[in-house]
Amino acid sequence: MQDGADADRDRGADRGRHAERDRRVEHDRDAEELLKRALLDAASAVSLSLPIGGLPVSDVVTVIFHARRDLGTLQTYLTPGAIGAGSHVSAGDLLRVPCDLDLADAADRDDAERLYGEQARTLRDAVLGADVVLALWREALAGVLGSVVTQTSVELQAPAPLPRLLPTALVAPDSQMIVTPVCNARTLAGGQPPVGIACIQQEVAHVYQLAEDPEGCVIDFMERSARHAHALAEQIAHQEASVERFLELSDAA
Repeated sequence: MQDGADADRDRGADRGRHAERDRRVEHDRDAEELLKRALLDAASAVSLSLPIGGLPVSDVVTVIFHARRDLGTLQTYLTPGAIGAGSHVSAGDLLRVPCDLDLADAADRDDAERLYGEQARTLRDAVLGADVVLALWREALAGVLGSVVTQTSVELQAPAPLPRLLPTALVAPDSQMIVTPVCNARTLAGGQPPVGIACIQQEVAHVYQLAEDPEGCVIDFMERSARHAHALAEQIAHQEASVERFLELSDAA
């Protein structure tokens, strides 16, 4: 009976991995198509880059505001490192962040420049604040769980519960716990986006507010994860008992 349960769990894990792989492939396809179309019709695409340095965990990231006149889109991406004008960025290095510029209320070009400056600073401040808090989480993770690795990548081993704000994550290898800043979608005209810290461990995910105590949050999340594992074990045991009783009926027939 245990072998069947293991097979069910394996199939469920495979489905989860396949879904995550499909999501990543779709992201790469969309980003690659965006870049390809920009290259085919450069007159219809405009990109502005904003490097943000001095980050305690991420070091440097670059915000890319990418507009398509023909598609009517103005989207925000983040990528690790400092990217200057004329640099090439592959689709796999672009993290879509749903915090976009909104310059529609600008009265003229000068007003648009003013609004752009204000909104770009808003995003910069959100990124900086999230990275500073992430540094506190790094200390808390190391204190509670031991080894911690900083991962700079657009992809994660498990899906985040909300859109990510930074292409940076903390990973505790022994517990397979992932910590990364996330945000809610909103235009930058509305001010700083709501930002939190997501903790992820396989099927369990929870978002904590930036102001919460990191060490307390780590302990709370590990307790949540333990409760989930216990409930899952009980569910599997219940299912196995049900199957066993059904097989007994079949044998008796």
